Amino acid sequence: MELVAQDLWKYYKERAVVQGVSLSLQPGEILGLLGPNGAGKTTTVGMLYGAVIPSRGFVHIGSYHVHRHGRQVRQILGVVTQEDNLDPDFTVLENLVFFAHHYKMTGRPAQRRAWELLEQAGLTAYAHQRVDVLSGGLKRRLVLSRALVHHPKIVFLDEPTTGLDPDARQEFWRSISLLKQAGCSVLLTTHYMDEAQRLSDRLLLLQKGVIVDQGTPADLIQRIIGVEVAEIEGVERAAVQQLAEPAGVWWRPLGQGFVVSLPAQDDRLWQALQGLKSTRLSRRQANLEDVFLRLTGQELAD
Repeated sequence: MELVAQDLWKYYKERAVVQGVSLSLQPGEILGLLGPNGAGKTTTVGMLYGAVIPSRGFVHIGSYHVHRHGRQVRQILGVVTQEDNLDPDFTVLENLVFFAHHYKMTGRPAQRRAWELLEQAGLTAYAHQRVDVLSGGLKRRLVLSRALVHHPKIVFLDEPTTGLDPDARQEFWRSISLLKQAGCSVLLTTHYMDEAQRLSDRLLLLQKGVIVDQGTPADLIQRIIGVEVAEIEGVERAAVQQLAEPAGVWWRPLGQGFVVSLPAQDDRLWQALQGLKSTRLSRRQANLEDVFLRLTGQELAD
């Protein structure tokens, strides 16, 4: 079931926090919405699943208008917000069983579906324990399981791994990949470059409420940056500028130094950078952080 959003705008008082966003999400696709904090990701996602009313524009999922057919839309959507919002008075199992009641699933069918999800998430050992005994990573898995109770066709994940340690993030990534394998569409918002690059089939880059570019992760990196970049510290801005601009490459300040894109199959710029008396010089594969920095002048982690 395809999701289509057309010309979404959202104003708070006179300030536009989302401006003219149009996008589509195809069946079985993971679409990443990438941007720094404050870029408008959460507001955009809220409009997509119906929690936020657009000031202008519309969202369709199949034949349903999201903001006019709320009851039907809720049957096919699953939502994982940034907050855990689990019920601390219920056990892990009860959190799933009682949530299933929202979808008219009770009794044995609800119990059966809950146990099925706990097994998929590796949570069966915690079934009869209160949620406050779970680690942050296990709680996120439970929140995802709860969003899947009713077999949704589209799942929204709003910065789902914020605050998790690296091992917990890896486990959550595996769960998202399994969703795709099961034919579920996923819209993922994140400001983690590695998460976006690893999981997304396609990316939208959002800055100040506007989509500034889109494509596959590999396409964006190759088209906007190239294959490799150099990072250099301990040199004057003018020295980097005098080498980069004649070579026709992108460069700009980064941290305590500068980042410079390197021409493909031409090492002359790299050799010239080596000739500078720098305190640190390295070369690496270009990544999505470089893409966003070039497009917006802002690092993703800002």
